[in-house]
Amino acid sequence: MSENSSDLADEASYVVRRTFGEENRLRLLNRYFSRSGIVDLPTAWQHVYRLLLWLDPTIGLAHCYESDKCRPGRPWYARSLAFHAWLSDALGVRAMDLGDKIDTLFRWATEGLAAAAAEQRAASAERAERQRDPYHDRQMPLPGEDPELVKLIIDTVGDWFTEPAPPEEVLRDLTERIRAHVTQENKRKNLLGEGFEDTVAAILRRIPSISDKYEIRVRPYLEDLPGFYGPRAGEKPRQVDLALIRPPEDYRILITCKWSVRSDREEQFATDFDAYSRLESANRAFDYTLLTNEFDPARLAAACDNRRGPNLLFTSVVHVNPDGLRAAYGAAVPNRGSGMGRALAHIESGRLASMETWLQGLIHDAR
Repeated sequence: MSENSSDLADEASYVVRRTFGEENRLRLLNRYFSRSGIVDLPTAWQHVYRLLLWLDPTIGLAHCYESDKCRPGRPWYARSLAFHAWLSDALGVRAMDLGDKIDTLFRWATEGLAAAAAEQRAASAERAERQRDPYHDRQMPLPGEDPELVKLIIDTVGDWFTEPAPPEEVLRDLTERIRAHVTQENKRKNLLGEGFEDTVAAILRRIPSISDKYEIRVRPYLEDLPGFYGPRAGEKPRQVDLALIRPPEDYRILITCKWSVRSDREEQFATDFDAYSRLESANRAFDYTLLTNEFDPARLAAACDNRRGPNLLFTSVVHVNPDGLRAAYGAAVPNRGSGMGRALAHIESGRLASMETWLQGLIHDAR
């Protein structure tokens, strides 16, 4: 391989590694917000969904719950339909067109990934041919060949071909594209975790009444925040998803941003709070806020009810938009357990707050 080809392959590999990294996420967020106009409180939640929400490929609907529980015929399929319809109306688009208006961050990132991967394949083709040359008379399988996948494709759509079958090189290219698509979908979680934190921070920084009032820090170490000790000997440093510091008294709001709330995260919430409390050095209160897009009613109710001693664990529990929860929970399917009733009660009481209400509270909080 020539030096230029080697440089191209190295560059493509670098782009692939960095596609879901912080630098590229911030670049794409700046690109998005440069086109989206002013960020205001009532529609801030829309930016979260436009950037991060996606269509579940197994059902073709906006994702709000685990795919295996949203299969057609199961209760969460009906709720997903209701959520998809509500979101389409809220964003002012046809239900069939919703997919084109959401998932922006992932789609933009994977566009760059696909281009980089294509460059990388082209750059390595010459070397691959040299490696295959000693076996030219052995009819070795070609890269990208997947007979089982090709058979599945032909068995499914073969009757629609205008010719007996596409050329082998076309089928190889198709199978590579399918595998690349599946691989990219599996990488979504790499973008979603820190991408949620970055998106919320980007929104906060674009609301002057908040950015002028608070110092906004993304993924800071606890010891770098005012009024906290460093880790004890042998203890792992604690990192906070998002922190807001309000001068001059340095009031601290520690925010855990979790798109979904799994059982292991429920345990981690309390563990983190205990560590924050133990390492607090200023002998002053701090807020502990959960910001989530979880749709499981029992998990949401548990987060609202969770206590450490006589006090609630979270100062605030915030959902991207509880109206989406109401829409999903209002689907005509039997409700099991008490979680949905408890979650709805927390929405009605304000304990489970909307993102808009939370942002308003940040502006007017005088503590």
